[in-house]
Amino acid sequence: MLLTTTTTQTAAAHQRARKAMPLGVTSNFRYTGDTTLVIKRGQGAYVWDMDDNQYIDYRLAYGPVLLGHADPRVNARITAQLERGNLYAHTHPLEIEVAEKIIQLHPGVERVRYANSGTEATMHALRLARAYTGREKIAKLEGAYHGNHDYALWSTANMAHNSGGSPRSPIPVPQSSGMPAAARDLIHILRFNDFEMAERLFRDRGYDLAALIVEPIMGTATCLLPEPGYLAHLRQLCDRYGVVLIFDEVKTGFRIAPGGAAEYFGVTADLYAFAKALGNGFPVAALGGRAEIMDIIAMAQVVQGGTYCGNAVGTAAASAVLDAIMQDKVLDLIRQRGERLMKGIDDILTEQGVRHYLSGVPAVFGFVLEQKKDKPLEYRDVANSNFQLYGDLAYALRARGVDVEPDPREPFFLSAAHSEVDVDETLNRFNDALKAVLGK
Repeated sequence: MLLTTTTTQTAAAHQRARKAMPLGVTSNFRYTGDTTLVIKRGQGAYVWDMDDNQYIDYRLAYGPVLLGHADPRVNARITAQLERGNLYAHTHPLEIEVAEKIIQLHPGVERVRYANSGTEATMHALRLARAYTGREKIAKLEGAYHGNHDYALWSTANMAHNSGGSPRSPIPVPQSSGMPAAARDLIHILRFNDFEMAERLFRDRGYDLAALIVEPIMGTATCLLPEPGYLAHLRQLCDRYGVVLIFDEVKTGFRIAPGGAAEYFGVTADLYAFAKALGNGFPVAALGGRAEIMDIIAMAQVVQGGTYCGNAVGTAAASAVLDAIMQDKVLDLIRQRGERLMKGIDDILTEQGVRHYLSGVPAVFGFVLEQKKDKPLEYRDVANSNFQLYGDLAYALRARGVDVEPDPREPFFLSAAHSEVDVDETLNRFNDALKAVLGK
């Protein structure tokens, strides 16, 4: 079923935006050329563009909208708080309440500090690790994205194809002009699921490392999962060499399990960065971890904070989200819907004879098409798949009222608002879109 209405007003709004903002967007990730959408509203599992075209939304603002757009539980909590103000020069009760709930839910968190975004949370985690260890260098995984700061914006999934050097000794590749070259000397690059490479780096450089920052599920590499024992292997290496293990749970936190990756995989880190699903779309993030490390944050010693950190609207949203997780069991509902969607996509691709691989978990998953390896294990395997076919399929889905990211490195996100009817309709449209792209 193709959308019969036009996108005239949406295109006009984007052209207006381009006169006021570079590319007409506030984040480069939102720009898709002439097809860039301008969304006027969202409700539940749907968004509407400026021409009132309705889309089943699987981008969910790149993951934050865990409960659905304009969720009444979140709206009610925020509205009540706004009557009492939003920002003070002092601690307020919601900060305490949300910190206590995070500690209750997450097995690796003993202390919490707030931030406003995933970028801030990972940036502060790296500073804290450096302060705790007295070391400066860090290690990260090739293809992982840890926010928009110069310390971590290296060798992300947006790096040019074949630009990362030898698979045995990958080199740091900056994602942006304007990043200081000196930052390159502070970072080492590992490949996901490569046990031997991690062992070799730690053997040679372990005592120089302050931190290893890891996405437990590679959120910008088609949600690749760690091989059995891989995260435990990294944990053991960090313990052996006194390195702070940071789990970037900006995508996985409060989404894949109440206790995030630590609960799901049974491996705890030293520090965690949370954002996205924590606030259902409101700007709130958190840094958490072991008390021994967190408690070195002190006046005139280790600085962490910001004017808007822990603002009452953000923490009110977080409180509502965490209550929905604890009391309404929304993650179980999301898992059930996601399982049906993953199976349906797998079945359709198989029936149509398209070589593919699905990865991730039902709440956040991805797939590659016509990949060279049967089972992708790391970012370079994802890069060696058919991005063009995936993009064509994504735009064919959008033309049929299903909004997914046209880049296969970015995942599908599920919300508690997606119904069984939404999943069934998505699969029908997916089948039609795939046939159209394949010329069947």
